[in-house]
Amino acid sequence: MQARPYVIDRMISAKAIAARIEQLCIEIETEFANTDKLIVVGMLRGSFVFIADLVRELDLPLEVDFIEASSYGNDTQSSREVRILKDLRGGIESRDVLLVEDIVDTGYTLSHVINMLRAREPAKLRTVALLDKPARREIALSADYTGFEIPDEFVVGYGIDFAQRNRNLPYIGKVQFTDTL
Repeated sequence: MQARPYVIDRMISAKAIAARIEQLCIEIETEFANTDKLIVVGMLRGSFVFIADLVRELDLPLEVDFIEASSYGNDTQSSREVRILKDLRGGIESRDVLLVEDIVDTGYTLSHVINMLRAREPAKLRTVALLDKPARREIALSADYTGFEIPDEFVVGYGIDFAQRNRNLPYIGKVQFTDTL
């Protein structure tokens, strides 16, 4: 299958992302100031750059774990069918957990993972998303902490991909397909 040609227009600079992460960490540190060890759970693969920058900035005792869930595959639209491809290695019962997501779109993936983690009875479960796209929301849900609210555009960069490409961009960019320009 031949990929559709596209260009990427910069939306959010690397500098703006770094500044927002600094602010988010201050808020998160305030909420989790009394925790003895926070479990930061990254939702793979899109959040890997965000979680790396986030944990380096957080001044808290923490451990990192990952979960991989997917509802996109190689498409630009959610299938609404959430599949867990990799589960946590460790337990979270009675522990404080911060779930890290790259983008909240329809809400299906985040809702599914939150419900799955809540069933494991953490002491506290909070969510942080780099990007929020409320215009696409189909499930009433929002992250506890949000980096940026964006319009209904397909984006890549800073860990977020299109068919496994563009994760390495240091910024968030809007994908524009050249056959529709």
